[in-house]
Amino acid sequence: MPNLLTDLSGLSTSIIVICCVLHVVAFILLWLWWRRDLRLIASTLDDFSRGLKHRSILDATSHLSDQIEAFLADVNEALDNPSRQDDRKLLLDRINILDEKRRYLSSLSFETCYHMARTMIEAYPLAGVLGTILAIGAALNSGPGAGDVNAIVGRFGDAIWSTFAGLSAAILLMFLNSWMETSFARLAENRLHVREMISHAKRELSLGTGEG
Repeated sequence: MPNLLTDLSGLSTSIIVICCVLHVVAFILLWLWWRRDLRLIASTLDDFSRGLKHRSILDATSHLSDQIEAFLADVNEALDNPSRQDDRKLLLDRINILDEKRRYLSSLSFETCYHMARTMIEAYPLAGVLGTILAIGAALNSGPGAGDVNAIVGRFGDAIWSTFAGLSAAILLMFLNSWMETSFARLAENRLHVREMISHAKRELSLGTGEG
């Protein structure tokens, strides 16, 4: 048991650092996943709305979320104006585009992974405290005379570095999360707006077809 405590206390800082690196990699993969989904939504709506008479023209450097909202506004404007029969017919002919590529609306996997990555940030300070406790426990149980002050001081370095690593990892990951959180939340809003637009389009276009 003393050897196990000693080994764990010695490895605690390294384990925290390794987990932090893997956590950063996870956030990078989430960012790439977010970027891919955003591009897929923008590309799908671009195909769907191409050819409308009144189509928003944004700068090529504009954010993809802004482009998505512009596409949605163009489509909704055509749907809300019964006089734009040509545009409505065009959208009706292309409605299958939205159904054939519905994978861009699948958000459960992404949101689950992001929730896990965000929640696990809270574990790093606790891991640092645990490493500190293990280091003190190893000092108190390292053999005869181990309970004196010198033994505790000998393990105090491990305790300090473990706490430092846990807090530093949490600060770094909180910064990454705060930087990405707004973008990820906006992706969820884009998906919601697309779902609402699809329902609106099917309702309006089906009514228009029935009237015709």
